[in-house]
Formats: sequence, structure tokens, C-alpha cells
Amino acid sequence: MEKDTIRVATFNVSMDASNYVNSHKNKKLSSDALNQALDAHHSQIKNIAEIIQQINPDIILLNEFDYQGQQDKALIKFMTLYLEKSQNNQSPIKFPYYYQADVNTGVKTKFDLNNDAKITTPADTYGFGSFPGQYGMAILSKYPIDKTAIRTFQYFKWKDMPGALKPVDPKTNNSWYSEQAWADFRLSSKSHWDIPISINNKKIHVLASHPTPPVFDGPEDRNGKRNHDEIRFWVDYVDPLKSSYIYDDNNKYGGLSKDSRFVILGDLNASNLDGDAIYNGINSLLTSPFIQDPKPESLGGASHNSNNSNAKYHTAFWGMRADYVLPSVSGWVIKKSGIFWPNKEDTAYQLIKDRNASSDHRLVWVDLTLTK
Repeated sequence: MEKDTIRVATFNVSMDASNYVNSHKNKKLSSDALNQALDAHHSQIKNIAEIIQQINPDIILLNEFDYQGQQDKALIKFMTLYLEKSQNNQSPIKFPYYYQADVNTGVKTKFDLNNDAKITTPADTYGFGSFPGQYGMAILSKYPIDKTAIRTFQYFKWKDMPGALKPVDPKTNNSWYSEQAWADFRLSSKSHWDIPISINNKKIHVLASHPTPPVFDGPEDRNGKRNHDEIRFWVDYVDPLKSSYIYDDNNKYGGLSKDSRFVILGDLNASNLDGDAIYNGINSLLTSPFIQDPKPESLGGASHNSNNSNAKYHTAFWGMRADYVLPSVSGWVIKKSGIFWPNKEDTAYQLIKDRNASSDHRLVWVDLTLTK
């Protein structure tokens, strides 16, 4: 690729504890399950690494990668024992820079959030999870990350978003959440991150998140509305006229300045063509005047669901575009894009042939050339 062209990717790797139950002697959900699977040279993890090696991104967001705090070695193990070692004759890949941080999944609240008259885990946590850090996130980069300038939004309150889609119980027409719970509730089901990365002395903002699936609720649509507003967060963050209400975890207000160079990454759990999300949420992101949509495609996705005309854009096994790499209009030219979804005739198909092979999501990548 050209000197100023980089490959940016997102991949929901399904490397959370639930993936390893009953595997390598894990009989119950354990917060250390990922570390145990990494130590056991798990075949699913090898295949995940091989996919990443084949695509060879310069920057990648991993969704659903468990995180147990600063002492956790899982990400280091994944990089050194898997990515930096050849998988099935692929070239090893090294990421000198990386970032992980706490997320809201599995963090207990004091409130009955699902209104079943009891407070339990995972139902009544800030983000659905059996322990803090399940379904976490990680950024890997070949370019330097400015860790002093990272902004996280783990604690931003949903109520503080103007026009938030506050869930209402249709049976009573009252707020689904108690007054105290709504005042405390965090918007991000995992977190929202703004990660500044320096590429050839030019700063880019990697905007990473993983909104809640817009399902597993009831007619109040509390997850659907949260998904909508988690996505809307980025719509407002990249627009200087809309972002003044946003505050980060250090209480700094505002979003990106005009003409900032950014790329939005993540499993957004939403499509404006398929699935159960509130369509205008993801549509407002895809049609933002600040954002380009590369619309990556794959032949494997198209053939996987040949009756759906949108299937070539799908990034999830069950049939939906869920995962996105969305660069800013300013500062980039899109060169190429794609989805790692080989056809059944391709030898690489064994890497994605079923849920046990790797993930129920596909790696999405975009080649971008820096301008200015």
C-alpha cells in the first residue's frame, strides 16, 4: 500500500468467557476463562489470529475481548502467543501499541433495572455481563497511541443526552426505570472511547464502542432505545454544533473540532436495512455529513443468504450488517474495503465455517489514504 495509506479494521472476536464454557475443563462461567483458553492454545483463538494475520490491519478494534483490569495478561498473551507467531503459514503481525480500559458490562448497580422485583447479575448491571469486563474492548495499533489524550465516556449518564429516548412502560405510561435508577444510569453498555493515534505526524481519532443489542427486552424497548442513543452519541460527538453537552470521564466537555480526522469502529448491533434496531439511529450515523460510508462487501456473505439483497453487506452470521469502519469526510480518501467472509469453495472458509471456528461476526476492513 502507499506510504500514507493504512488499513483500519474492526472485529467482534467472541473471545468472552461464555465462549469457553465446557471447553478445556471450564465447567462454569469464570472471569479467568479467556486466560485459561489462551494458555491452552485454543483452536478458535488460533483461527481468530489467522484471520487478523491474513488481513494485516494497521489498526484494529477487538470487541468481546474480556478485560480483568490492569493486571490482566490476556491481551498480551493474545498478541505474543498468537498474533506474533505464524498461524497456518501466515506472516506474524506485531502491534507495538495497544489500549484497554474498564467497561460497564457486569458492573453492579443498586437498582432493579429489568423490573423483576430483584437485583441480580447480569440483568441489573450497567451493561449485561456476568462479571466486570466481560465483552470488553481493545485497540491494537502499529502507530503510536497518545495515551495522555485518550478520552473515555464510561460514566456519561444517559439522562444527560438532550432528547434521550427514555424507556416508558406501555402498560402504565410511566418511566420504565425508577427515578433514582434513571438519574444514575450510564449510556454506554460497554464504553465509548476517543483514542488519538499519530500517523506520519498526523493525528487521527479512533472512536470505538460496542452498543447493546436492541433486543432481549420487552415492549418498552429499553435496549433498542439505548442502542439508538449509544449510536447517536457519535453522531453528536463529531458535530461541533451538537456536542457541547458531552462530557468525558475527566469532566471535559465537548466533542471533536471541525475538520478532525477520525474513524468510527465497532460492532454497533444495528442496521438500517435488517434486524430489530431503531433504523433512524444507525441511519443518522451513516448519512451524517461528517462521515463516509465505504459499504464493504463480501462474496461469502452474499452467498450465505442469497435470498436477501442486502446480504453482500452483512457482517454477522445471522444476517445483518452490524460491524462498521466509518471514516470522516475530512482527511481521508477511501481506497478499498472488504469483509472477511470467504466462499465455501475457498480454503479459508474453514476459519469461519461455524460458530466454533472463530466468531459469529466477520472482520471488516477499510484502506484509507491520508490527505492534507
